[in-house]
Amino acid sequence: MKSRLTLIVLAVFTLGYSQKELGNKLEKYMDAQFAINDFSGTVLVSKNDSIVFKKAYGFADYEWKVNNTIDSKFSLASVSKQFTAVAILQLAESKKLSLEDPLSKYFNDFPKGDKITLKMMLSHNSGLQMDYDELYLSKTDLNKDSVYTYLAKKPLLFEPGTSTAYSNIGYYLLAQIIEKVTGQSYSAYLKQNLFDKAKMYNSGVSANDAIVDKMTQLYYFNDNKLVKNPYINWNFNLGHDGVYSTVEDLNLWNKVLFDSQTLLSEESKKKMFTSYNDQNYGYGVVINPFYNQNHQLIAHDGGFFGAMTSFNKFTEDKVFITVLSNNQSKSYYMAYGLAGICFGKEVDLPYQHIQIAIDAKVYDQYTGDYEGIKILQKDNKLYYLDYNIELLPESPTKFFRSDNTNTTLEFVKNKKGKITQLEIKKAGVKEIKTKNKTKGV
Repeated sequence: MKSRLTLIVLAVFTLGYSQKELGNKLEKYMDAQFAINDFSGTVLVSKNDSIVFKKAYGFADYEWKVNNTIDSKFSLASVSKQFTAVAILQLAESKKLSLEDPLSKYFNDFPKGDKITLKMMLSHNSGLQMDYDELYLSKTDLNKDSVYTYLAKKPLLFEPGTSTAYSNIGYYLLAQIIEKVTGQSYSAYLKQNLFDKAKMYNSGVSANDAIVDKMTQLYYFNDNKLVKNPYINWNFNLGHDGVYSTVEDLNLWNKVLFDSQTLLSEESKKKMFTSYNDQNYGYGVVINPFYNQNHQLIAHDGGFFGAMTSFNKFTEDKVFITVLSNNQSKSYYMAYGLAGICFGKEVDLPYQHIQIAIDAKVYDQYTGDYEGIKILQKDNKLYYLDYNIELLPESPTKFFRSDNTNTTLEFVKNKKGKITQLEIKKAGVKEIKTKNKTKGV
């Protein structure tokens, strides 16, 4: 009996130590992101429902030098879409609407509204255009009718259901349908049926006139200088955006969404977490996106004028990672690095890159196609993917992206001195790409 108890104690100790060790590695990584890349925001990582790391960095308000805290509230940008999707699925469960309903059922004069279904809008197969930010970034005198009239005049990108194109407009209209069906505001419905049920008492929907305790200000880069975000008419920037939350609230959401039927039945969750097109869109989430590191992942990122957000649930590993930023820090890159650490990969810490001068003649060896990664040269400069992203040398063989120092590329020679591979490190996570024998263009 005593030996059995000893084994249990040792097992608990070992588990605690491994979690502590993981937490230390995650903290060291994010501390470096703060020191080198000026990350401002909050981070939370949980594994097996236990929080292994959470920390706040930078300023919630740059003017007053108010520090971010772990309960700082952040605009979620497009991470908001999953809340709209859950609300629609709830209403479908209660038979208040059907995913097969045409848009014309709720907006009877919308062009081709009889061919656009709610399901298509949820999965970005509707043909609706990307956005209408020309309205909510500039006008204060909007109302629902004027916005609807404007949207109805935008031509479709393709025949509904025949292709895929990411659409904020579709999710804005879904939010309006929620209001039509329930007789409640979008904000009130989410509070009563999502946030309160998940005990997310620090989450809500942004409004033009609301005073929100511990809400962060937003800052973005303009001409390499950090500036305050522009005016946003929050009353009409919702459904696709508009939700604010904290990392701890998002962890509660993670638990209640994936591990219970508090919000949705298993049947509805299966619908939400199914990929419906070649861009891997489910309903409000992306299923196994290209950055999944060969682990089952349900995720969504967001970015809009300083708000950079990342929501990642590795379902089989029971790892949840969320990174929220208010100064346009590349949260999705940091989440990628944090995931690599969770999976036991060697992840390099960010460091200060120093550009050097090298002989551009070597670029002839480097150009080509490396499993879809094209390296180009023009006017004695090297480029990544296209001519918009220049690669800057920090050694004769190693370069960093001019637009994102969190990505480095090193050209690898074989024993004969010929370039055969490209070692890419994204957020410190290594990928090896083999050079195609046929030289790329």
